[in-house]
Amino acid sequence: MQAGRTSRGDEAAETHFGYSTVRLGEKQSMVDEVFHKVANRYDLMNDLMSAGLHRAWKDALISTLRPPPTKPYRHLDVAGGTGDIAFRVLDASGSQAHVTVLDINADMLAVGRDRAPARFEGRIDFVEGNAESLPYPDKSFDAYTIAFGIRNVPRIELALAEAYRVLKRGGRFLCLEFSHVDVPVLDAIYDAYSFTAVPALGKVVTGDGEPYRYLVESIRKFPRPGAFSAMIREAGFGRVTDRPMSGGIVRLHSAWKL
Repeated sequence: MQAGRTSRGDEAAETHFGYSTVRLGEKQSMVDEVFHKVANRYDLMNDLMSAGLHRAWKDALISTLRPPPTKPYRHLDVAGGTGDIAFRVLDASGSQAHVTVLDINADMLAVGRDRAPARFEGRIDFVEGNAESLPYPDKSFDAYTIAFGIRNVPRIELALAEAYRVLKRGGRFLCLEFSHVDVPVLDAIYDAYSFTAVPALGKVVTGDGEPYRYLVESIRKFPRPGAFSAMIREAGFGRVTDRPMSGGIVRLHSAWKL
């Protein structure tokens, strides 16, 4: 499916921003403000909120990706401004690999540029851009990843269509995203932790708990795994699968451009 075949719809249409209802055309700027507030402490908060588990989830993504060690490889990591996924991809790749980190938030990208190890010079670039309208030609990349970012995209179907468009034939799509806990008792514990501890922790670490209240709410509004898989197929992908981790707190969604 080409991005041009998917209507952008009416900017005045309504969508969700966490549990609030907002105009579709307003959501992106509201999301940007959230990440502007948390950019400098984003990775620290990930460690604290997940007790370090986010590192294992991201390592699992890289193990699934298996970038080639001995041939040219172009990788696009979307909504990955701080570089966490990109650095892992480059460490797992050969010297001919190049990763583009694309994020709509300049503050997140600034953190990534500052953190980028000198050993990756010339093999990584940081680009400000929109997942719904990627600034690249068709069939530009061997793989596309997006970790904990797609639920913040106002028009998820456009982002998926763009992912399909810029991938080469045989390219891999991997999406790591929070999901819906499917283990009895753990689901209640997880809800209690998410809605009380996470915003409180965010206030202590960043000075503002409201961005983390939105992030928790956005997880609950994200489509169920079956519905999201259907969206991935609708974008044109094949061999669509998902893998639950940590009792369903997170899922790794995988697909291929066949």
